[in-house]
Amino acid sequence: MKLYTYAKCGTCRKAVAWLRERNIEFKEIPIRETPPTKADLKKMLGFLGGDLRRIFNTSGLDYRAMNLKDGLPTMTEEDAFNLLNSNGNLVKRPFLLTDQHGAVGFKEEEWQEIFD
Repeated sequence: MKLYTYAKCGTCRKAVAWLRERNIEFKEIPIRETPPTKADLKKMLGFLGGDLRRIFNTSGLDYRAMNLKDGLPTMTEEDAFNLLNSNGNLVKRPFLLTDQHGAVGFKEEEWQEIFD
């Protein structure tokens, strides 16, 4: 299981603590230095029902500075993956990926369902 996180992100720290409290093993990957691969992004998109917008950190400064609110609707999946893979700040975090599940952000109820 992969967990992409940002060390200064409070939500990421909560997610890491939640997993550790339950003794769930995971590989923590720094999202800014090592953004999700295109294969991981594609896999996550499938878990999110094809909603590309949900993968983006829409509240982030980079998202706003690049005016992606207007650009995203016309962007191809390939272009979006290239952008996300080249700038980890654009990816919603934490970004949890298992063989059978994927989740972006940390909602305890949603994560509990994944690990039940």
